[in-house]
Amino acid sequence: MPPKRGAPSGYLPRLPPESYRGTAVVFWTHTVKDRATGWLDDRFHAAFREAALHAAVRENLYCPIYTLMPDHGHMIWMGLSEHSDQRLATSFLRKHLAPLLLPAEWQHQPFDRVLRADERNQDAIALTARDIAENPVRAGLAKGASEWRFTGCVVPGYPKLFPHTADFWDTFWRLYNEAATRGSVAGKLAHASPAA
Repeated sequence: MPPKRGAPSGYLPRLPPESYRGTAVVFWTHTVKDRATGWLDDRFHAAFREAALHAAVRENLYCPIYTLMPDHGHMIWMGLSEHSDQRLATSFLRKHLAPLLLPAEWQHQPFDRVLRADERNQDAIALTARDIAENPVRAGLAKGASEWRFTGCVVPGYPKLFPHTADFWDTFWRLYNEAATRGSVAGKLAHASPAA
């Protein structure tokens, strides 16, 4: 579906609100205005995890990966029920983290990419997550993705789940499918066949 026309000047065009609801899977990028740095530390990371956890519970979402960088952050959110609303979750997250960015502030609008049907199978989502986790390596901030301490996931009830452990995806998909079933999501995420 094409973006809506008529976005205010200086704003990114948005898909219709329903594109961010229900079982949508969205890759979000939150950039700090003028690419300001100096705010990313363990305190901000802890506050991010807390705010993301509250947003996830409020809007019935799972976040299989996030990576905070010195001037922006990436994350994937996945809706678990027909009532999930990622735009509300995003607004909540940014509002609660804004005071911790001062004197910096968020760029007026996050970038998002709603994943298409062919990008929503387990293998494709894991590939997108791996790309997110590799950001610090590409930027020369870490030798390996697992060394970057500002990467994690937000799955309510599982604070020790971590994207770089060997059994992460098996555990994540089990939890996701159980939660989606409880959330009355029709069907489970398709598992792509490995490439021959």
